Amino acid sequence: MLTHVRSGMRRRWVTFVGSFVALALGVGLMAATGLALAATFGAPERGPERFAAAPVVVRATDHLRVDTPTGTRSKPLRHPGPVRAPIADRLAALGRTVEDRTFPADVTAPSTGPDARVGHPWPVAAAAPYRLTSGRPPAAPGEVVVTTGPGGDRLRTGDRVRVRTPAGNGLRTVVGTVAGRGFEDAVFFTRDEAARISPAIDALVVHADATAVRRALGPDSGMDVLTGHDRRRADPDPDRDARALVSVNALLGTAAGITLFVSAAVVASTFSFAVAARRREFGLLRTVGTTPGQLRRAVCAEAVVIGVLASAAGAWLGARAAPLLVGRMAEAGLAPPGFALGDASWPLHTAFWTGVSVATAAALVSCHRAGRTAPTEALREAAVDSRVMPVSRWATALLVLLAGVGLPALALAVDPGDLLGRKSYVTRPMLLIVGCALLAPVLVRPVARLLTWPPARLPGATGVLVRENTAAGVRRTAAVAAPVLITVALAATLTGTVATLEEARATEARTATTADFVVTPGPRGRPPAPAFVEAARSVEGAVVSVSRSTAVTVLEEDTALVTSEARAVDPARLAAVSDLPVTAGRLADLDDDAIVVNEEWLTTRVGDLVTVWLGDGRRTSLRIAAVLATGTGDNGVYVTPRNAGGAGVDRIDIKVAEGADRRAVAAALHTAGAATDTRVTTRAAWLAANGPGPDDPTRTGLRMILGIALLCTATALANTLVMATSDRVRDLAVLRLAGATTAQVLRLVAAEAVVAVGVGAVLGGGVAAVNLLVVRGALALLGVTSGIVVPWGTLGLVVAAAALLAALSAVLPASLALRTRPVELAGARE
Repeated sequence: MLTHVRSGMRRRWVTFVGSFVALALGVGLMAATGLALAATFGAPERGPERFAAAPVVVRATDHLRVDTPTGTRSKPLRHPGPVRAPIADRLAALGRTVEDRTFPADVTAPSTGPDARVGHPWPVAAAAPYRLTSGRPPAAPGEVVVTTGPGGDRLRTGDRVRVRTPAGNGLRTVVGTVAGRGFEDAVFFTRDEAARISPAIDALVVHADATAVRRALGPDSGMDVLTGHDRRRADPDPDRDARALVSVNALLGTAAGITLFVSAAVVASTFSFAVAARRREFGLLRTVGTTPGQLRRAVCAEAVVIGVLASAAGAWLGARAAPLLVGRMAEAGLAPPGFALGDASWPLHTAFWTGVSVATAAALVSCHRAGRTAPTEALREAAVDSRVMPVSRWATALLVLLAGVGLPALALAVDPGDLLGRKSYVTRPMLLIVGCALLAPVLVRPVARLLTWPPARLPGATGVLVRENTAAGVRRTAAVAAPVLITVALAATLTGTVATLEEARATEARTATTADFVVTPGPRGRPPAPAFVEAARSVEGAVVSVSRSTAVTVLEEDTALVTSEARAVDPARLAAVSDLPVTAGRLADLDDDAIVVNEEWLTTRVGDLVTVWLGDGRRTSLRIAAVLATGTGDNGVYVTPRNAGGAGVDRIDIKVAEGADRRAVAAALHTAGAATDTRVTTRAAWLAANGPGPDDPTRTGLRMILGIALLCTATALANTLVMATSDRVRDLAVLRLAGATTAQVLRLVAAEAVVAVGVGAVLGGGVAAVNLLVVRGALALLGVTSGIVVPWGTLGLVVAAAALLAALSAVLPASLALRTRPVELAGARE
């Protein structure tokens, strides 16, 4: 047996090289993504930054905690409260205290543009600690100290700069500089001036024993006492790394799943074709007395050898590629700074054994029919493909297709919104892809005849030969079409779904926003200046609606805290600047004791009371005034400013009143914006600016996933066509002996490869069409009327690249084979 396996692998080395490369690449990709995924589990957490030198930090609790019958539930608060003055006075009796205040402080030097910074009182600088590198501390209201970068900064001691704060703009003198610590660009004011700009105490540094501080506060003070590593909770955006790692984890998990799916499908297709191409050999072995069991064991032994060697090579490649992947993700901004590989080895073991299992399973499935075929039937089937679909494959294909169509249909009936989630639209196409791939031997012939019908009507024999060869070599065509089907279906479904959802959100925004001008935080993330709000309200003919971003939390079924994004609006002006999709109730009924919810809430009956926790943790009961359609999920909750939980104005919608001079209103608004460093945009410009850009993380992740699929497809195409062309050497020689020139034979081979790619593209397009129609149906049920966006550009590139690669992979080995005299090739035997 081993002797036969060894001689068979030596004789058909081209076939085994193709399978080896396909499997090694798949294992390598799985190993690389697995190692990067493992790094997200053990990524080190940053230590304290702003208060690294502070013994004890006291601040208002930043989490809502609610006791339920199943335990205490917790959610982050959107707007934690300040440290109240009585608490600060009480703690001052324990030891020295330092008040921290944080507020926007944008610095503009004469030779530079605005530089977004944060302001603090100088005494809290020692908590980081910041050390003076030049000058002195600020001592008067017009003096500041600024941070500088590691290589120096444009700001120097003695510079006169303009500083914009919530209290207004003013010229100040830089009297000192401190070395920046990387987590913020800061401006330090005197203690009294910082208190005037931002009266609320954000945190308190206490130089006392932590136990004494907790005892002085008591159990129900609403304050957190932070020491040791917990002091990082007082840093700016302490959860940014955790959020980034969650995104990386989801992206890599998706990429690993897609890699496994595509690799398994490609390897199975490659092995299936490799086994099908050896039917003549199997028939001869059966004729000389080889039993079906011996035949299966020989094929499985070959698969195990290839699986072990290819998986080992893939694991080695994955270990070398993982650092490059991690580095590229950090450069693209997908991963947090400092993200690096750990010492986990389980991804390599997982990828290795997965590769071996996939190779073995593919060989078992592929050789099962060959082992059951009688010797004479195997010899007869070696010439033309017939009966390529056994009953078991029919049953499996139909069951998979039924599941692929039935599950989305059930979701449309029960929860259409679930179909718009990333997990759903990434995994949903796989069932349909598998079903179509299983039915490929049946679908190939009619699709190929449809594609070759026009060329077959042209003068010459090439079109007819392409049509007949494609129809006769069903297995060969199906093996080439399968990876193209997978890639086209994934590319069209993923990019098309994302583009369709983006268009749906844009349509919702266009419909909901009827304002003529919109003011939102600019690139530096600064909210509109209070002075601009007053100036805009004084413009004749302008209807100004200010709103705030906040959140409300509800306890659903006494078990789960659910937080919803909310906006605090002026009910009297909301209707003037928006057209929200109301399904029940009236927006005009919104007041300080009411709330507007969407259809995702458990309680959606107008007039019912709901208990909610506001952004600052306050608990209240509000009456449902109106209900909005769910849409794509951006139709949030609306409350009044009294229930905004301390949120500041972050959006201004301005409508030109009927009969007012639009140009005069626009000129007045732009003048007010220039005076307060506030950017006023038109509705169209705002809609365009808030759309996804080319560097959007979702798009970057999709490009990464599609790149993996395309790489697997390219490998499978090249392997399959090289194997197929090697097995057709005698056929090509017969064509040469019949009078065809070398150029004509090569054109025929290239045309057949392109047709096979076209078959895969058509089948993949059909799968994508079904999935995009499911997305469109879900949007329609959710009340969104936008259409389907088909990524024609992406699909064109994918199909063109596949066709070019297929043509080259078929022509190159054929041209090499045709260098030998046709008579010698025609007389060759396996």
